[in-house]
Amino acid sequence: MHLYAGKHVLFITTKNLDYLRNTQEIAKLRESAASVDVLGSSEKSYARRLLHVYGKLSTMSLKQYDTIFVGFAPQLILPLFGWRFRKKTVVIDFFISVYDTMIQDRKKWKDGSMLAKFCHWIDRSTLRKADRIISDTNAHGDYFAKEFDINRTQIETWYLCADRTIFYPRPQKKPAELQDKFVVLYFGSVLPVQGVDVIMQAMQLLANDPRIHFDFIGPIAQKVKKAEGDNITYINWLSQPELAEAISRADLCLAGHFNRENGKANRTIPGKAYIYEAMEKPMILGDSPANHERYSASQKGITFVEMGDPEALRNAILSCMEQWQKKSQEN
Repeated sequence: MHLYAGKHVLFITTKNLDYLRNTQEIAKLRESAASVDVLGSSEKSYARRLLHVYGKLSTMSLKQYDTIFVGFAPQLILPLFGWRFRKKTVVIDFFISVYDTMIQDRKKWKDGSMLAKFCHWIDRSTLRKADRIISDTNAHGDYFAKEFDINRTQIETWYLCADRTIFYPRPQKKPAELQDKFVVLYFGSVLPVQGVDVIMQAMQLLANDPRIHFDFIGPIAQKVKKAEGDNITYINWLSQPELAEAISRADLCLAGHFNRENGKANRTIPGKAYIYEAMEKPMILGDSPANHERYSASQKGITFVEMGDPEALRNAILSCMEQWQKKSQEN
């Protein structure tokens, strides 16, 4: 953190101010900076937040700041206001690449199209205006450096972490009907990178197994074939405190990412892994380079599985269940 020692920092974000990545970065900056001022908005509408930040940046004085740290979506700030930061040290959190997300991950437009080229240009232009770049994994840092022709030494990794005021270990309290069941939980926003189709196929292979119960929390996309079985419960949405309680009832949690075809799945550690870790829950992770940056098969409660293989995921679940049964019998 020597880069910020004694510095006066302006932290800019267009994401909601209580967004975990924002709060973590602000706290980290405040550990060594002389001062940290935050430019953001509490408006619920993203458009209103963006307009508020744009308005402030158009009129406010920046003389007192040594460092400008742009948090969420620097692509929406630097191309327009980079000229105002020319005499400052500019740091950006390149947590999301527009090109990688829209073209490689979600495949909104064809790679090589004009829109794809624009997405690539906006990312590259933003990165080249920064003195220091923050990524969420080393694998992502390697990718950004190669894809956008950026000096790798400019990129530093800041891993995510869970909000431990909400997600912490607590006694397991299963409902009566699940007392003798092995409860497996997954939650997520059902994006392509997560490999939900693999999870669905694995659950279908274990559908109606009386020893297992699945809790799947998240909106089911129409393109995903839904697993059906008496031992599967679907929940569309839970608040964060409710989610923490649901996780506490689980015996095993599915972290991911399980999509083998998606490059981003290999470069990203799923945010839910940090939550399961904070709650000290056993979990299954995709066998990816990014996941191996933080987790090891030698760690208690960590199981790696080949990505893109529903049968391998099913077998891993059964293996974890056998360990759970053995431990239950010993107790």
